[in-house]
Amino acid sequence: MELIVFDLDGTLLNAGSEISPFTRETLALLSKKNIAYTVATGRTLHSARELIDGHGFHLPHIYSNGVIIWDPRSDTMALDNLLTAADTIQIMEAALTHHITPFIFTVDQQGNYCIYHPTLHTDIEKRLRNTFHLRPSASVKSMEHMPSDALITNISVLGEAVKIDAIQHTLSNKSHLVSYSGPAIEGNGYKWMDIHHNSASKGDALQRLREQLGVKKIICFGDSDNDLSMFAMADESYAPDNANDSVKAAATAVINHHDADGVAHYLRERFDM
Repeated sequence: MELIVFDLDGTLLNAGSEISPFTRETLALLSKKNIAYTVATGRTLHSARELIDGHGFHLPHIYSNGVIIWDPRSDTMALDNLLTAADTIQIMEAALTHHITPFIFTVDQQGNYCIYHPTLHTDIEKRLRNTFHLRPSASVKSMEHMPSDALITNISVLGEAVKIDAIQHTLSNKSHLVSYSGPAIEGNGYKWMDIHHNSASKGDALQRLREQLGVKKIICFGDSDNDLSMFAMADESYAPDNANDSVKAAATAVINHHDADGVAHYLRERFDM
């Protein structure tokens, strides 16, 4: 079995965070040829499913950078490498020291998300909270309502780049944690960062799928540092032209930009579709 694995944002999705009509047609052609494919994303289960439902993603999906594997065939979910209460305290202290509000993502065994946060400091954090409120797939509550046994998948922060970098530096000596960051869509000078347990990665989750599904060859596509773990274990890896330099350097080859349907064009040529 040959398996194609897509990252979403900056890779399969266009600049509008959508599957373009051309890419949608390409996925349908892959299905018609019985070419297996799935997704490995840093997104939560529900925020990604809203984008890919109806596009042939029938095999298990990887969410939250490897913390969650969800199987749509049985509607079951595997949860691994969650953050502990002690991890959460360390991350919160690092963020709050720089007056940045941490958003704590939790999930239950039915795949329902709840996002908790302490007092918001900035307008950009309030806008982010309101964006979360608009999602039908997740609830947002103040920190005081978070149960002590909450299943924490990751913690996210958003703010001035210099403050996000300082938080990342503070956490860099915590070997049990890993963080991914990048420019925020809110504008120049802002960054986002997600923090996970260091055992959670797309590569580790993909290795589980390789064994579970009996995959002989993996071809993956990604653009950011959180894709490097699956690049390392894949047989072939491809980075769109917009990818981070470190990802391009690790890739088998660089393909066209994500907003020019680079993945779809490559697949059509590769599989003569």
